Amino acid sequence: MTTTPGNASSDLPGKPPVVDLATWQAAREELLVREKAHTHEGDAIAAARRRLPMVEFDGTVEVVGPEGPVPFLDLFQGRDELVVYQHMWYDGAPHQGQCEGCTTTAWHVKDAVYLNARGVSFAVLTSGPWAEVAAYVEFMGYTQPWYSVRGVEAPVGGEMGYIVCFLRDGDRAFLTYSTTGRGNERVNGSLGLLDMTPYGRGEAWEDNPEGRPVIGDVREGYPAEARQACWYWRSDADGRATWGPTSRPVPQWTRPGATPVETLGRHNHH
Repeated sequence: MTTTPGNASSDLPGKPPVVDLATWQAAREELLVREKAHTHEGDAIAAARRRLPMVEFDGTVEVVGPEGPVPFLDLFQGRDELVVYQHMWYDGAPHQGQCEGCTTTAWHVKDAVYLNARGVSFAVLTSGPWAEVAAYVEFMGYTQPWYSVRGVEAPVGGEMGYIVCFLRDGDRAFLTYSTTGRGNERVNGSLGLLDMTPYGRGEAWEDNPEGRPVIGDVREGYPAEARQACWYWRSDADGRATWGPTSRPVPQWTRPGATPVETLGRHNHH
């Protein structure tokens, strides 16, 4: 069993043109000018992000974790800054029925040791009931701290699928930043590496040369919605990208009990 939808092939369509090293180096240096400009603009945006105003809220609001209800301020673990990922939840769905996009986001933050070293804590929040969440966290083998925010208002609870940043000043808590959609890609190193490869992500929305393979245009059993950027994060036991009854988010195939005979629960996907 593999955990990738692609297989090696001796017939690769849409390959880049073959040139000598000097020609490649010249093209590479030309692109590097644009890459550096992109980096500098990203630095400028990050500087503006650090200057955003912030919103105070009640940091004593309770969330539920392994030790039961705790005040949100506890999630800072004594540090000044906190980043959370707000994980979507489908009540009553089997493990393989949980959100594929949220799964890949959480999977790419296995722990927060480097964040912790810079004075930043990390946690995953979800709207699911704690009993279901605890079983899922055990199944996935997650080491991040998870908490249920069921019934809690924004910015701690509310709509899921966001990365949110908070600042603590003693017993006061503040919302400083929030992003969703493709803003969540910042934690997904796999997408960044795919963007460096000759075939990229294989998505239909990408600007690719004629003949490049595309795998992201259609989801089995579902219409393409803006040519979804995450449909192939589901696969069957053999690593084939699918949205069928034996599929699950790709990282779940490495978890205990991930057998292909389990059927996917019916629920609404985002």
